Amino acid sequence: MLDVVLKWIVPWEFSWVFLLAFAGTAWLYARGSRRLRVPGRRQVVFWAGMAMVYVSLHTYFDYFAEHEFFMHRIQQVLLHHLAPLLIVAAYPGTALRAGLPLAWRVRVRRAGRSLAWRTFAAMAFNPAFVTLFFVALILVWLIPDMQTLAMLDWRIYRAMNWSMIVSGLAYWWLVLDHRPKPPGRMSPGWRVLSPAITMTPQIVAGAIVTFSKTDLYPIFEICGRAFTLNVLTGQLIGGVIMWVPAAMIESIGGLLALRQWLHLSRNGRLPRRAVRPRRPTIAHP
Repeated sequence: MLDVVLKWIVPWEFSWVFLLAFAGTAWLYARGSRRLRVPGRRQVVFWAGMAMVYVSLHTYFDYFAEHEFFMHRIQQVLLHHLAPLLIVAAYPGTALRAGLPLAWRVRVRRAGRSLAWRTFAAMAFNPAFVTLFFVALILVWLIPDMQTLAMLDWRIYRAMNWSMIVSGLAYWWLVLDHRPKPPGRMSPGWRVLSPAITMTPQIVAGAIVTFSKTDLYPIFEICGRAFTLNVLTGQLIGGVIMWVPAAMIESIGGLLALRQWLHLSRNGRLPRRAVRPRRPTIAHP
């Protein structure tokens, strides 16, 4: 029994970078949530997202993601959609800052006010750029040649996974922003509409993979498949995973954005449009 548990817990490919980043984030959040007394529901949501990231990248689950197409699609949906959505929906920013020592918090605050950071943030967190980057990564890593490169080179494979996490966090941070614009970077209406736009290309791509009659990703055969499953059946399952569950997750994100929009409206925090005075009409004799 212990051997089975250890087999699943021990990473398939150990990474000090991931482990230190994960442990540092977890430590900051745990420290900050105790200081601020973060509600239990938000903590559960945050830790659920963190657990998905860890299981996807640093357990034996990663072996199956490298040796079976539909398992790889499950991994990517978790890293790109569900885990970032849960982490951002917990609004952990305040708790993470509170977890920093006071001297570091002062430095972070000063850095955030610097011209260099504001310039970088204006480009990196531009809504159009983040949205296009979010969609592009779904499609780019589905190109068979790119998938082959990622499976043959561990550096490209890790870059793929990290890019999925980073783009997912950036995108959902914009969509689930609870502030009006400004200071939010995306208007509440676009936050609700954006998931419907971004899900369309992946639904099309998922349908293409689902109904394909040829093996689009023979690299999994070269690496050795984890299951004795028909190639086209596994590919069909993978296409459905990126088609249906991914679209459902984005729909949930859109509903959460709609809830924030209604909350802003009830509290009178939405900017009001200036009403132009009507010109007096002159009656003609």
